[in-house]
Amino acid sequence: MMTITELRDRVKQSDIVARQGDYAAAEKLANDVLAELDSRDEISPEIMDIRAQAIIAIAWAYEHSGKYNFALALAQQGLAIAVEYALPQAEAKAWNVLGNVNMYRGSYDTALECFEKTEAIRAAIGDKAGVASVKGNIGLVYERIGRFDKALEYFNEALPIHQELGNKRMEGGTLVNIGSQYSHYGAVEQALEYYSKALAIFEEIGEKPFKANVLGNIGNMYRFLGAYHQALEYTDKSLALQEELGVKFRVASQLSSKGGIYQLLGDFDKALEYLVQALALHEEMGSKSGIAGVTGNIGYLYRVLPDHSKSLEYSKKALALNEEMGYPGGVAQCLDNIGGVYADRNFELYDCDLAEEYLLRAIEIFHEIGDHRVYECYQALADLYHNENRWEESDRYFRKFYEAEKAVRSEDAKKKAMHIELQSRAAEREKEIAIAKAKADAEMSVTTTLLHKVLPSSIANRLIKGEKVADYFQVISILFADIVGFTPIASKMPARKVLAFLNYVFGEFDRIIEKHGCEKIKTIGDGYMAVAGAPIECSDHAERIARAAIEMMGDIHLPDDIRAALPKGAKFSIRIGVNIGPAFGGIVGENRFVYDIYSDAVNTAARMESYGEPNKIHVSEEFAFHLQNRMDMTGDDLGGIIFEERDEIEIKGKGIMKTYFLEKA
Repeated sequence: MMTITELRDRVKQSDIVARQGDYAAAEKLANDVLAELDSRDEISPEIMDIRAQAIIAIAWAYEHSGKYNFALALAQQGLAIAVEYALPQAEAKAWNVLGNVNMYRGSYDTALECFEKTEAIRAAIGDKAGVASVKGNIGLVYERIGRFDKALEYFNEALPIHQELGNKRMEGGTLVNIGSQYSHYGAVEQALEYYSKALAIFEEIGEKPFKANVLGNIGNMYRFLGAYHQALEYTDKSLALQEELGVKFRVASQLSSKGGIYQLLGDFDKALEYLVQALALHEEMGSKSGIAGVTGNIGYLYRVLPDHSKSLEYSKKALALNEEMGYPGGVAQCLDNIGGVYADRNFELYDCDLAEEYLLRAIEIFHEIGDHRVYECYQALADLYHNENRWEESDRYFRKFYEAEKAVRSEDAKKKAMHIELQSRAAEREKEIAIAKAKADAEMSVTTTLLHKVLPSSIANRLIKGEKVADYFQVISILFADIVGFTPIASKMPARKVLAFLNYVFGEFDRIIEKHGCEKIKTIGDGYMAVAGAPIECSDHAERIARAAIEMMGDIHLPDDIRAALPKGAKFSIRIGVNIGPAFGGIVGENRFVYDIYSDAVNTAARMESYGEPNKIHVSEEFAFHLQNRMDMTGDDLGGIIFEERDEIEIKGKGIMKTYFLEKA
């Protein structure tokens, strides 16, 4: 027979094991205590306190395993005992479990009531650690309903208490939660600062569950940045840990994230597969918020496929669930998606009035909750009005879109985000920089000359100063050029003639790019990449790249000796693709320094080139729209250019796109 002390220790051990993620072991320990108590013919406040604590410990394990119905029943049973025998600690724990379960199931008002009762009890008995913990839970509820300001307020109240008490695990968890609020506001720099601090703590103390969570958060940051393969890597790490721990709702969350990444990669079959798996898990757990989120994601995926009817079906289901839960962020996102479906002219039920109604409602809610995603609605409305020839309204909302996007995608935030990619190689990078600096001290003129030959001048200067170059550019113009039919041409030419051919063409490209204030980034085989607006930002990047593209297309004449070396019947022509959008720039590579520009916008520019036509400049709708607005604003028609609308085409990884050919009038 166990003593009272041994019974209490066994219940405490159940809590410890549960925190480590072994919920089956936690349940067994608590059940052993209940079996021992059942064998005794004894009722006292102390015994009933142990019984209540053991029951609540099992409820807590069920809660984290996603067995919400069982968790609710046991928590209510423990609460009844705690109230009957005036056991404040047990009562606070029971209310806390009830709050968590209601939060996971989307009953947010009930969850807040439960947590507020928990906080009041713990404050009354002087339980500082408990007060800090429940403040964090209240913050999580506010996060789920889109009140990120209130969430941040509660997390910031909890953090110093955990630090004062030396509770590293909870300190790290709170740092993650604070980082997540900054993430919601698009402040990636602050988000990653908190995630990095938290990850260091979890690795120090060997905390698996929270480590799994923060790995998922880092994956989300890479996804936000458009680095999808890195996002997949971190998401898989998180998913593997969550599956090992058996935390169903976290597994479902990572499955959903994985589906979203595959969607961005253009693999829609895999995207749907993972989203359906996530939805099944949420339905099994009865998680209303999870069901709403994944249902909305599936609705958006069907919009991309496109299957407009299914998109509306899932999006309206998600809208109803979010309205029922009172989750404004989810409501606005669903309204945005539904409006986007009705705004698609390829949809048989295309309805401008309905699209406008849904999008305006979404904007109103996004404004109320301070959600930066409002800029996406501005863009959708601008496009809708543009299609309806409502030029004044289109221009007004495009300007709103541009200003809103500019406000939330700050350069400093993205610089911090890109540094996370280099953290695992920090020691090696520091060594490389130290060697480079030492050589620079000894052979400064030689090193400087070399770096300026292989890197943009501004980047070379920064590298010489010892900076780690990792920049974010809000909006730049990207150009890809390709020599049409190069492979069959080169296969019938001597190697030295091929080299002379490429050197001449790329030399001319370099001259033109420099002339128009653009920057060459790299060549890959017979492909050539250049940008305007990076690494030195400028407002007229679209005009610069357009002038360069026009000159590249029209003014390159091969010398007679090179033309004579071309195979009989071969014709020299190039194909150019241009896009506009945000991008990251930095020094990459392990053994050699290379400056590169990358993002989803860069990928789209490459697609514009590969889906273009010989002797034509193929541009995205976004670039055409931006450049036309710039020309209207400045009164400069770039010597007379026009946009020839092309039929909508299927672009790999992007879906159906409207594009244009840029031509001299």
